[in-house]
Amino acid sequence: MDPVFSSTIDLAAAIAARKVSAVEALDAQLAQIDRHNEAVNAVVNLDREGARERATKADAAQARGPLHGVPFTLKDMHETAGLRTTVGFPPFADYVAKADSPLVARLKAAGAILIGKTNVATMLSDWQSNNPLFGRTSNPWDLSRTSGGSSGGAAAAVAAGMTPFDVGTDLQDSIRLPAAFCGVYGLKPTEHRISLAGAFPDPGGTARSVRLMSCLGPLARSVDDLALIYRIIAGPDGADTDLAPVPVEAMPKLDLKTVRIAFAPSFPGFPVADDISAAAENLARQLQSADAVVEEVKLPKLDLHDDLAQGGALIGMMMEAAQPEPPDEPTPVSRWFEALARRDRSILAWDQFFENYDALLCPVAMTTAFAHCEPGTPLKVD
Repeated sequence: MDPVFSSTIDLAAAIAARKVSAVEALDAQLAQIDRHNEAVNAVVNLDREGARERATKADAAQARGPLHGVPFTLKDMHETAGLRTTVGFPPFADYVAKADSPLVARLKAAGAILIGKTNVATMLSDWQSNNPLFGRTSNPWDLSRTSGGSSGGAAAAVAAGMTPFDVGTDLQDSIRLPAAFCGVYGLKPTEHRISLAGAFPDPGGTARSVRLMSCLGPLARSVDDLALIYRIIAGPDGADTDLAPVPVEAMPKLDLKTVRIAFAPSFPGFPVADDISAAAENLARQLQSADAVVEEVKLPKLDLHDDLAQGGALIGMMMEAAQPEPPDEPTPVSRWFEALARRDRSILAWDQFFENYDALLCPVAMTTAFAHCEPGTPLKVD
């Protein structure tokens, strides 16, 4: 088998069956990185020696988990012992955590072998992955275009065969957008199902800042891979008190005939490119042909532009509150409650919508991967 473009599940099975060694799998990924990373710039912090040492030990040991011997990368935001975590931000350029985050520890306990870190937008705050420390990541399908952000390095690395999977974070499309731009699978799970402890550099030991909306999730080459990785990294860990104390159980496979799918070819106020609409409509027809119930719908009556603004306001206030020194003019607490109230109204509207549907099929983005540009550049939608 070719380890470079294998799914995580297939590669793990091949290593467990001794058809491929962990060292061979690692060497294949490293060779792919050497071939393409100079152009794509997806992997920005590589641990060759450490990864090879761990792969050698894995080959000498009995399989100890569902990811035994499988190499992987991580978005450059997860705290990792002995390996820099920077979020592309110069003040964190030399930050090395004392311990792995709970998520990293779970992946390693499952037998996975960390290769290195993947590129991000500065402080995870752009839909392109570009920062002063490592520069920009390009889309492996077209180097003149972005891989998306802020998990753009993760998506590009998976698409280019540099890693079978990565774990990113999604606050405002940071997993879903890069996955769509690079043609891989990405999952933003339910809020408070995966620990956010150690999911951001914390040299000062301050309180975690963003406690709402932000979710960690995998990027991989198949939906089955996403499900496997999710089951490994989700669930209570004792470190993140926001996590629901509910065990993670595998979803039973559904009969499409029993699934009710709402189809929205676009969102009000957000034009969608013709090729995106055509692809979404084609998928809707395929699902109908497979006997799923697909109904084109009108979405809840929400001001989506206002929702985005309120989400941005909440993020800003949470980060403001976590700063060591308060700002000269702190945001009034009434502004916080106003934003929370608007968020709750939006959540209620969607809850009511999903009383009648099991899933929503819609475009991930208004356009396919756009050309590299400066932040704030208007995008044209055909």
